[in-house]
Amino acid sequence: MDVPPGSPDGSEKCPQSKELVPSTTGSTLCTSSRSESVWTSASRSKWDIYHKPVIVVSVGAAVFLLGTVITSLSCFLTRNKNVYKMSGPAFLSLGLMLLVCGLVWIPIIRKKQKQRQKSQFLQSLKSFFFNR
Repeated sequence: MDVPPGSPDGSEKCPQSKELVPSTTGSTLCTSSRSESVWTSASRSKWDIYHKPVIVVSVGAAVFLLGTVITSLSCFLTRNKNVYKMSGPAFLSLGLMLLVCGLVWIPIIRKKQKQRQKSQFLQSLKSFFFNR
């Protein structure tokens, strides 16, 4: 028969007697969640809701305009013309991508807000009828 190995100093008789370290995975998942809590009904301002897409649209428009200026410089300046011809369209495409992403993000947020309002309304109806 095999004898389970003990600790080197002989103080431990069974390896299962060790205390397990409690896991904090559940609490970290809840605190790092990006979604709003279902239990909070605090209304948020329009800026709190739409500030990220507005910033993305603003940065995209600025980068797009910078790309337009750099591309037009390649027409007027003869020195470093290849640099302007290469970097101008890169800024144009990056700015356009950010601009479109921000503009698409806004209707998605509106749709989620409507769904959240419908969900809260249905929850209140359900609690009204089933809690009688």
